[in-house]
Amino acid sequence: MQDPSPFASTPEPPYYAVIFSSTRRDADPGYAAMAARMVELASAQPGFLGVESSRDADGFGITVSYWVSLAAIAAWKSNVEHLAAQQAGRQSWYGHYALRIARVERAYAFDASGDATA
Repeated sequence: MQDPSPFASTPEPPYYAVIFSSTRRDADPGYAAMAARMVELASAQPGFLGVESSRDADGFGITVSYWVSLAAIAAWKSNVEHLAAQQAGRQSWYGHYALRIARVERAYAFDASGDATA
């Protein structure tokens, strides 16, 4: 069963974050199914740690996927099904996107129940 939390469960740093910011075009036939498939596919890739994603009503979204290494990210980038989704995104779904890769050096969280990690 998948964790209902929108937050990825990541290990102690260091690890890597792929930050994908995008604006969508108005028409999106097949987008939701492809996005769900990409999460499913990425989740099965060696080195995948988790994903967090949000999109506002105007179509601006940010998806952050977490990975153990740059090699794992490179393998995901070159996955054949992922390459097809990238092409479809440029042709049909995205008006603009930016992708950034960052090394996470420190991470902490807060929970209103009083649990926090530093």
